[in-house]
Amino acid sequence: MNAEENTPHIVVVGPQGSQSEADGESRSIADLVEQPAKVMRIGSMIRQLLEEVRAAPLDEASRKRLKEIHESSIKELEDGLAPELVDELERLSLPFTEDVNGAPPSEAELRVAHAQLVGWLEGLFHGIQTTLFAQQMAARAQLENMRRALPGGMSSLQQQQEGGGPATSGPYL
Repeated sequence: MNAEENTPHIVVVGPQGSQSEADGESRSIADLVEQPAKVMRIGSMIRQLLEEVRAAPLDEASRKRLKEIHESSIKELEDGLAPELVDELERLSLPFTEDVNGAPPSEAELRVAHAQLVGWLEGLFHGIQTTLFAQQMAARAQLENMRRALPGGMSSLQQQQEGGGPATSGPYL
């Protein structure tokens, strides 16, 4: 294994929705979350599970089942994410410790694991929302610059809205 394989890969999403990497390569935010609907569904399910774990004590069978759900959820999430985010998720979601007797993880261990996963997912969702908002603002600014570049500095739609031009049949230019 070389030093590059041991170095954690950091994913930085910029305001234009592209991933900045050390080698200068850039990827779209859409490439990082390949199946956003699936990731959102799993995230919602995990959040609900965390609330249930907090609300009631769990017996051994339910702790075992919750461990299985947690592990399968991570596998399903990995199917919907780019390799960079899969690597990050694997680094953060450590496997449960195995008891000598094969007992399931404790309630506290399950709560911590679920809270960690929910926190990671919420960070991912906030990052996506921030990126989309920044993209929307950049597109709006670009549109405004294009309007200013029109003869007279105003679009015909703005002139119509101010009563300075002929009426059209719709809101489009």
